[in-house]
Amino acid sequence: MKPFDDLVARAKNNPKHIVLAEGEDPRVIEGALRAVHGGLAYVTLLGRKENILSQISEDILEDGRVQITDPQASKYEELFVQELVSLRKHKGMNEEKARLEIQKPQNFANLMVRLGFADGSVAGAQLTTADVVRSAIQIIGVDPRYSMISSFFIMMLCEPFHDMKGALVFADCGLVVTPSEEELTQIGIAAADSASTLLALEPRIAMLSFSTKGSATHPHVDKVNHAADRIKALRPDLHVDGDLQLDASIVPSVSESKAPGSDVAGHANVLIFPDLEAGNIGYKMAERIGKAKAIGPILQGLAKPANDLSRGCDSDAVYRMIAVTVVQAQAQNKEEV
Repeated sequence: MKPFDDLVARAKNNPKHIVLAEGEDPRVIEGALRAVHGGLAYVTLLGRKENILSQISEDILEDGRVQITDPQASKYEELFVQELVSLRKHKGMNEEKARLEIQKPQNFANLMVRLGFADGSVAGAQLTTADVVRSAIQIIGVDPRYSMISSFFIMMLCEPFHDMKGALVFADCGLVVTPSEEELTQIGIAAADSASTLLALEPRIAMLSFSTKGSATHPHVDKVNHAADRIKALRPDLHVDGDLQLDASIVPSVSESKAPGSDVAGHANVLIFPDLEAGNIGYKMAERIGKAKAIGPILQGLAKPANDLSRGCDSDAVYRMIAVTVVQAQAQNKEEV
């Protein structure tokens, strides 16, 4: 998977500190240690020290590349309580509630990120997506460049039988169910930025539909077109086109007849699905039938990186998500300079 190999190389060039909320989980430990030994990241594993040490060698703690922190007995407790009260006081948060909330590993992890003790967080091996995303939004917050949180998949096409080679970004396939025109706009812009940040691609955004260039008339087609127009107005630096059917988006011979003159059609690398149903079905078909390798869902639009694992993940998925989170953190640090 050359695109992913390139991403890993970038992570190794400037490793970041990633906190893993479910640090007792064997899959998380294995993926984290692989990232550490590979030089991608430094990690903090959240959990009870004795439970984690029963699965790893204590020697690895000596050089500081791996740290273990128990949210229920941490030196950060008072600082985190006060930060959470300040952050959520308008929602009724007080010290008593905050003391309980920071014991939840996803909240503790994101407070570490918010306050600069870590560069990004990864959770979801045991937690639900709703819990992971809610905590990230409430504690880390939305990047001021965007107005919402969404998600995307990196789809790797690296098998010998793939006519296309390389990586595509699919969005949103995991979070926003029925996006409005404005939400589709934000998803498209964020996905383009993610393609540039993580894959070093010049993004070419296809706003997908069952219609190509007015071959069908319907309010759903209008929504896609209006979102494309909004992206052009907000980000004239981006290449975007829609309405486009999938084949017209990625197959040059089809685009020549269906969308002649388009600077996106036939060569799109960022595919924006009109709703979550289409996106979820689309990425799973590409993965299961087309044998593409799916990495994600990856969260985008947050002020600092926080990512969600599937509860069915393996250690490879943990490793890949750490690599992604490191490169997101590298880009975030550049934005802050």
